[in-house]
Parts: sequence; C-alpha cells; structure tokens
Amino acid sequence: VFFLALCTCSRMAAMIDASALNEEDVVAMDVNPGDADRPSFPALSMADAQESAQFRRVAVPAHRYTPLKESWMQIFTPIVEHLKLQIRMNTVNRCVELKTSEATMDPGALQKAADFLKAFMLGFDVQDAVALLRLDDLYLDSFDITDVKPLHGEHLSRAIGRVAGKGGKTKFTIENATYTRIVLADSKIHILGAYQNIRMAKDAVVNLILGSPPGKVYGKLHTVVSRASERM
Repeated sequence: VFFLALCTCSRMAAMIDASALNEEDVVAMDVNPGDADRPSFPALSMADAQESAQFRRVAVPAHRYTPLKESWMQIFTPIVEHLKLQIRMNTVNRCVELKTSEATMDPGALQKAADFLKAFMLGFDVQDAVALLRLDDLYLDSFDITDVKPLHGEHLSRAIGRVAGKGGKTKFTIENATYTRIVLADSKIHILGAYQNIRMAKDAVVNLILGSPPGKVYGKLHTVVSRASERM
C-alpha cells in the first residue's frame, strides 16, 4: 500500500511539473520577438562584397572590328558613365575587356555590359543593343537555319531570301509587328527582344524557312499579336 501511494504521489508531481513547463512555454511564445532590439546592417557595396575585381572578355569577330572602331565612343560612354565599369580594347587578342571598379554599384553591371557588347558583335546597332543596359526583360536568341530544316546550296539561299524579303521588307514587318530586332548573318539568325516577342518572331521566321508564303505568315502573325495585345 505504501509503495502504491508513493508511485501515485510521484506521478502527480510529474504532471504538475509538466503543466508548469507548458505555461512557461506559452508565456515565452506570447513575447513578441520584434520587441527586442534588432541589429541593422547597411547594404554591402560592390567593393565590400567582392574581395577582388571581376573581369570579363568579349571577343571581337573580324567583320565587326571596323564597326567597333567607328562606334567606340557610343559603346564606351554608357558602360563607363552609367555602369561605372572600366573598359579597354585589347588589340593583341582582339577582344574587349571589362572590369569592375570601386565606383561600380550594380552587382549585375558586368553581365549587362557583356550582353550589350555581345549583341553589338552579333550585328545589332548600338541604339538597339544599348536597350539591354536599360531594360531587364530583354534577351538574345540565336539559332541556325539548318537547325529548323537541313538545307544546302540554293535551297539555303532561297530560305534566307524568304526571311529577308525584297529589300528587307519581310524582316522589317516581323520586327515592327513583334517589337523585336532581327539580324541575318549568313545562315545564323539573331533576335533581340522580350521573351514573348522573341517567341512570336521566331515562329514567323521558322514558318518562312519551312516554305510558308509571306502573306500567310503575315496573317498568322497579325492574329497572334492581336491576341497577345488583348491579354495585356
């Protein structure tokens, strides 16, 4: 009897201790952590976040060497004044070298400048390529005509002619309808624009490569652009 009474008393004491602990937990949970003083840290600058300067090289193709000389100041100004990067032309390796500086504030400045230079090297005008520095939702897409359909000789030449059109009319129509810029470099096609616009322009170009007549492509493109405008 004495042993049973002792066990009962110990169980009751354990239950009381557990209830007391639960009450302490509830009180602790009621305390708002925001009431305590939180440390505040200033945003890190590029100089503090990086132990060493970042470096990037962009190769210059042979056919873009002369246009680069003529447009150097138009390329130099936005990169140095707006992105606060260092830039130089390496005439030995024939490449443009980019480097961050202490004044660089944007962590993505180096990538933006590299994309800007890459777009120029692919054949885009400086006025079109500089949009990559100002807008965040612009992209570059490149593909080969032979990726769509294996063409050779005169068949390939006719496919390029269908995409360009007489005097570039077809290419300009696609650009104006989809708000993109298109560069035809032999069998390579480069498209600059927003993701959805690139998709619409690419579909139109692919249809032309596959042999669709321009009139049919214009009609389909007009329908797709109208639907996209209604969604917006």
